[in-house]
Amino acid sequence: MDFSSFLTSLGTSFLIFVVLMLLFTWLSRKPGNSFVYYPNRILKGLEPWDGASRSRNPFAWIREAFSSSEQDVINMSGVDTAVYFVFLSTALAILVLSGLVLLPVLLPVAATDDNVKTQKDKGNQSFSDIDKLLMGNVKGGSPRLWAFLIATYWVSLVTYFLLWKAYVHVSGLRANALMSPELTPEQFAVLVRDIPPVPEGRTRKEQVDSYFKSIYPETFYRSMVVTNNKEVNKIYIELEGYKKKLAHAEAVYDESKKTGKPEGLRPTIRTGPLGIVGRKVDSIEHYNEKIKELIPKLEAEQKVTLRENQQACAFAFFTNRVTAASAAQSLHAQMVDTWTVMEAPEPRQIIWSNLKIKYFQRIIRQYVVCFIVALTILFYMIPIGLISALTTLDNLKKILPFLKPIVNIVAVKTVLEAYLPQIALIVFLALLPKLLLALSKAEGIPSVGHAVRATSGKYFYFTILNVFIGVTLGGTLFTTFKSIEEKPNSIVSLLASSLPGNATFFLTFVALKFFVGYGLELSRIVPLIIFHLKKKYLCKTEAELKEAWFPGDLGYATRIPGDMLVLTIVLCYSVIAPLIIPFGVVYFGLGWLVLRNQALKVYAPSFETYGRMWPHIHTRVIAALILFQVTMFGYFVVKKFSFSTFLLIPLPILSLLFAYVCHKKFYRSFSDTALEVACRELKEIPNMERIYRSFIPPSLSSEKADDDHFEDALSQVSRVGSFA
Repeated sequence: MDFSSFLTSLGTSFLIFVVLMLLFTWLSRKPGNSFVYYPNRILKGLEPWDGASRSRNPFAWIREAFSSSEQDVINMSGVDTAVYFVFLSTALAILVLSGLVLLPVLLPVAATDDNVKTQKDKGNQSFSDIDKLLMGNVKGGSPRLWAFLIATYWVSLVTYFLLWKAYVHVSGLRANALMSPELTPEQFAVLVRDIPPVPEGRTRKEQVDSYFKSIYPETFYRSMVVTNNKEVNKIYIELEGYKKKLAHAEAVYDESKKTGKPEGLRPTIRTGPLGIVGRKVDSIEHYNEKIKELIPKLEAEQKVTLRENQQACAFAFFTNRVTAASAAQSLHAQMVDTWTVMEAPEPRQIIWSNLKIKYFQRIIRQYVVCFIVALTILFYMIPIGLISALTTLDNLKKILPFLKPIVNIVAVKTVLEAYLPQIALIVFLALLPKLLLALSKAEGIPSVGHAVRATSGKYFYFTILNVFIGVTLGGTLFTTFKSIEEKPNSIVSLLASSLPGNATFFLTFVALKFFVGYGLELSRIVPLIIFHLKKKYLCKTEAELKEAWFPGDLGYATRIPGDMLVLTIVLCYSVIAPLIIPFGVVYFGLGWLVLRNQALKVYAPSFETYGRMWPHIHTRVIAALILFQVTMFGYFVVKKFSFSTFLLIPLPILSLLFAYVCHKKFYRSFSDTALEVACRELKEIPNMERIYRSFIPPSLSSEKADDDHFEDALSQVSRVGSFA
């Protein structure tokens, strides 16, 4: 890409961002759009607009984002969101401090050499004006390379320093949140898995209660045995579906009274599949009949489930946080595959179907999933190639003969030939995060937050290998395949020598990510269109309307790997092509601003782990740093700076040592709750009955609080007492 094309691409991306930002300013001030641009505030019971929010100034949202504090973010979106902003600000600080030294030092050093001109005169390669500002413009073996070697150390040291500060800060955030006097049910419970077979003459709940009562006689409250809820869930979901349909039908009937005859027009439905065939009946009466049929069926299935479907896992509840925290990090049984006790997840996070999976089954599942993910990462081009092959018109005609008349239409054929393989690729890549999330859950992970962290890690390594390394090597892999075959160890130097040739591609890629990506994020054009279409044609009740505008969370499973990809690209190019640093600064700076606005006004967290994602983020930043250091080592070899190159060998070792020290010092407080944190006083005496009932799945909860058929779910241990 020549310099003029690069500027054209950059200018176009910037223009798109400005247009989208102006659209946001205009659309967000309209009252009818408040559910799209301020849903988090609405969910918190706050007014959508607070003063300057309705200002005509297109930069008002920037002032609001800057003026917000970290505590504001925690209050609106939780600790996990605040930790995510620590990551963004740390990445921004790494690039700013690196750029303050690298840009004024390395650009003149590179620009005043003439390696590009020499290579161009020889006719070896084609070069652009940007290449004169890269490390590639410095001749091999030149003393100027010392500046680039020192710069590599500078970037590494800055990263170590800022990561350490961030780890200390996030540890403090987590501790303060866990010390909060606000009551959270999961702090009084532990999850117990791998319970041994029930002794003869006893029930599962009696076994669990007696075990924990003997160890914690003063503070054990009661236990809840986990059940297999598959059948009862089916009935519950069907019942809730009919309740929603009934509410919708009643709303349609009420609306007909206002718009038509005073007596209204009662809605009808056909009783066959999808409601389009079969006998026509009154919708309201039909749904009422279905609900009356399902309620006793659900109650009967609840009794069967609680009595006969008990699993070898349970939740144990304690009357204080210290005992629960201590129990979660203690070895209870001599054999590690029995009585496995860990911290209980939030009730809304629990993956119930995974709780019953045994200890060694979980280990085997982890290895199997790792193997599948490795195959997906290394050979993902195979399914993509297969999809592309299957979606060619000739193959579609063979596989689906009934499509032949449609496909043979000239206009349709032209469009399909142009876009079908690309659409198939886009769909596959869009489904990839869902596949990785399903694989993570298949490991036997007990909570959604843990599954999201696992998915984020898998997606990170996928993007690094297939986007960064894949694109970098893509242009030279086949031309140098023979040399790789002869010298497999040359892959590092090949990666390094391929980097300068792709510098402009990644400059444009990062610019597109922050201008177009964050422009779409801020303007929320797609959610706005979807909301208004649903509101006009589908939504008749308040519940349906809320479902249409409910924003979801930040989507850490894909968002963090996307940010990590950009950080990896910018780090790896920071010394070779320092021009990329300002692009990285703009990406993380603009991301901080836009997502600060979204966190305060738009996204609602679906779970809270109190910053448990941070150690994983930290590890991946270190991985990106090591990739940068190894790449620089290879590039210095290519530049025939061999003797001095050995000075870079300590850097990856130093990075691994730094990661080890951080892990030893900080990680334990993220995997477990420190007792000095758990011992802080609460604002009120906990209502243990309410805490206990918050863990009962919706499909097993009863509207009658003292209904005796739920007593099987409760421990028969003498209750310590239910506090007010």
